[in-house]
Order: sequence, then structure tokens, then C-alpha cells
Amino acid sequence: MASDNDAAFWRAEAERLAAENEILQARVVDLEAQVAALSEKVATLAKLAFGEKSEKAKSKEGPSESGPSEDGAGPTDRRRRGQQPGSRGHGRRDYSHLETEEEVHDVPEDQRCCPECGTQYSPFGEETSEQIDWVVRVVRVIHRRPTYRKNCKCKVRGILVAPVVPKPIPKGLFTSQFLARLLVEKYVLGRPLHRIGAALAHEGLDVSDATLVANIEALSTLLAPLDAAIRARNATSSHLHVDETSWKVFEKVDGKLNNRWWLWVFIGADTIVFKVATSRSTAVLTSHLGIDADVAALEVGRRLLVSSDFFTVYQSIAKVEGVDALWCWAHIRRYFIRAGDAHKELESWKAAWVERIGALYVAHRAMRTGETGSPPHQLSQSDFASALAAMDVARKHEAQDESLHPRAKKVLATLEHEWEGLCRHQEFPELPLDNNAAERSLRGPVVGRKNYYGCGSVSAAQAAGRIWTTTATIIAAGLNPLSWLTSYLDACARCGGRPPEGHALERFLPWAASEDDLGLWRDAPGRPAP
Repeated sequence: MASDNDAAFWRAEAERLAAENEILQARVVDLEAQVAALSEKVATLAKLAFGEKSEKAKSKEGPSESGPSEDGAGPTDRRRRGQQPGSRGHGRRDYSHLETEEEVHDVPEDQRCCPECGTQYSPFGEETSEQIDWVVRVVRVIHRRPTYRKNCKCKVRGILVAPVVPKPIPKGLFTSQFLARLLVEKYVLGRPLHRIGAALAHEGLDVSDATLVANIEALSTLLAPLDAAIRARNATSSHLHVDETSWKVFEKVDGKLNNRWWLWVFIGADTIVFKVATSRSTAVLTSHLGIDADVAALEVGRRLLVSSDFFTVYQSIAKVEGVDALWCWAHIRRYFIRAGDAHKELESWKAAWVERIGALYVAHRAMRTGETGSPPHQLSQSDFASALAAMDVARKHEAQDESLHPRAKKVLATLEHEWEGLCRHQEFPELPLDNNAAERSLRGPVVGRKNYYGCGSVSAAQAAGRIWTTTATIIAAGLNPLSWLTSYLDACARCGGRPPEGHALERFLPWAASEDDLGLWRDAPGRPAP
């Protein structure tokens, strides 16, 4: 009886241990998968943090991880940076347009004679050289308006005085050029206000951050009509580059549990719009484009192409009737590179795919630059189609390989899911293969984010979006933001500290401005003529 009980006990114990062993084995498999995933993430982040930057990439290594450039350089034919060996130099740049001051350095009169016989030397031309000086001047401008009283008994004005000098901000202290430079320093160059204040203090002007903030808020109001016009034009574009990045707004908002906001950018043909939004949802896109969430379609007859990465928001907007996605080849290329960096056994696999994508870029550049219908253009179209076909064959063949690494299968699954949007570029050879334009536009604000962390309030975030929208659109048009802003603020001053209206406002929109104005604002920095 005892032996039967012992046998039953040990059988139960064996079953318990077997079950526990199965649980532990499953746990080990799960932990091994986590370790592999974390190791892969560490390898990717280490490459981003410590790997060679794109600016330092050697020509033999091909395009950088940020994606092949639109100059068409492939994996082996990248042009070296700088002056090429054997090429003719351009010489020194011409700086004759700068304000010039002359200094004469003459030999003392008592030394202009022969030291032995005393005979005077005679003038024999001169030697000249030049230097560039950088002068920062903070000037206090005093406006004096003499007054005159009448000396007769006629019923006319008793006192005459010149009109009050117009100011962009009524009762403000600063000139249009000062305020324009303030916006350029903070929003174009990314300098924090306290550093701008420190720089002004070094030149003798002690001004508080609060004063500068108040002026920026006033300038945001002056730029509001221009911002609205740019946004309206951008929303009707037929093609947009769209991207977003995290942004901080340090003000508590009802219904929002943290300070993490998002900075969006929308790039059209001649407009660039920035928007600081509370979320990263599709609602931001539909709101900007004026799409009714219930209808989920563009107005009849309109078609919109959206260049972006593969984020779920863009997957959703691509389902809206009338919207077509142009997925970014630089992003899918990055997936192959990161898989190869994380798993050395995938190095050759990565190199093969990078070469295929590089060939696509080379053919695409030839398509964009060639004359339509010409033999080179037709050849480039054939090359582009062949590059796509080669990738299509390779991805389908590799997807059937059971021995392929799991990370490679994951990348190929992404390629399969986005294949249609990636191939759609063949229909629009005039558009870029990637979304690098949007990423480049975010670089300026990201520099600001590193320097001043974000915005202190919701109103500051709104002002940042307006100012970035305006300055980025102006810069994209090839205009000097300092000259343009100074001219616009002068116009606001002439309107009594209010934005101009009608034709006076349209004059400052790059697509509606006259050639004379555009030429004026393309000039070197300086105070433009009114």
C-alpha cells in the first residue's frame, strides 16, 4: 500500500516538474527573444549615436543612412565633396557689395628719404589688401520733432509738428530691423532668448527676457494674416511632404496629461506650414486639409499626393478617397541598413538591397533631368522600371526562403505592405523618391528644441508655428528673411501698428509679389527701401 502511494506521489511530482519545465522553457524562449530585440535596439541606437555621420561618409561607402541624395549618386559613384582635383578654382569671392571703409597706412614722412644721401623717395603707386570686419552695433535712435507756433491771428493750426514716427508695435521701443533680427535669431537660427539677451548685454543693451517675449507675441499677431494666407494655399496643394516630431509645451492644458506635443510640417510647391499640435493623430492632417471626418473624402475632382514615412497616421490618410500615398524610399532603405547593422550575418543581404535602391535613385535622377521623349529619358524610364522589377523578383524570392533571418523577414514584410505606395513614384517622376525635404525642414526647429527645450505656453507655441511658417516659406522662395521681415514690419508701422490689408498684404506673399520686390528681398541683409 505504501509503495503504491509512493509511486503515485512520484508520478505526480514528475508531472509537476515536467509542466514546470515547459513553463520555464517557454520563459527562456521569451527572454531570449527579448534579449535579441534589445540587442538589436542597442546596436541600432549605438550606430545612430556613435556611427559615422552622413557628412563624414566616405565615397566608397555609398549613400548615407538618411537616404540617397537626389543628385543621383549611387553606392559607388558618389562625388567627393569640395573642389575636385584638377578643376579650375573660382578664386576669392567678391565682397565689393559690402559697406566699405578705407584706412591709409603710410610711411612716416621723415622716413621717405634715402638713409645715406637724404634724397626723397617719390610716389610709386600703392599696395592694397582687404579684410572683413564684423561690427555689431546697438544704437539708440532719438527722433526730434521741432514744433512751430503761429505768429498771426488767422484761424489755422496754432502749432505745427512733424507726424509721429511710425512703429510696428505702437508705443514699442524697438525698430522694425531690431524686431526682424530678433525673429531671425530665435526662429531661424535657433538661439534661446536668454542667449539673445546676453548678446545684447555684451553690446550695452540690458533687456529682460519678458520684454522680448512680449514683443514676439505682438509680432505673432502682426504675422497672423500672412500665416493664414500661407496655410490656406498650402491646404489646397496637389502634393505635400508631411512629417512630425515631438515638441514640448510647458503649460497645463485641460484633458492633456503631459507636456508632450507634436510639431508638424506640411511642404507644398511654394509654401511650408508648421503646426504645433497636442497630438500625433489623423485629426491634425484632416483638419489642415479641411477633410470632413464623416465623409472621409476630398472634394470631387481633387487629387492629393502625400509623401511621408509609414506611420499609421499616413496609412489612415491614404485611405481617404482622393488621397494617394508616395511612401519614402529613404525610410525603407533605412530598415535594410538597420537590420544589417544589428545582425552581422545580414551584412551582404543589406548591401544587395542598398545597391538595388541606389540604382533606383540613379534612374530616377535621369528621369527628372532628361528631356521628355528624348532617348536618354526613355532609357532612364526603362532603367527605373527594371530596377523596380528586380526588387520585386528579389523580395518575392526571399520571402519564400524559410532559412531567412527573422529580422530580414520583418523588413521584407514591411516592403510588401508598402510596395504599392513605393511603386507609385513611377507615375510621378517629377516628384522626389523620399520625404527628406520634410525632414530637412524640421532641422531648424529641432536645433531650437535642443537649445530652449520647447515653448513655455500655448500662445508661444502658436507664435512659433506662425513665425516658422512665414520665415520658412520666405526662405524657400530664395528671399532674405531679415530683409523681408524688416520691410513687412515697416509696412505694419505705416498702417498704425496693424497688418496691411488687401493688395498691400498680397505684396508680401512670394507667389504674388512683384519682381522688383522679390529682387529687393533677395539682396544682402540691410534695411530695405519702403
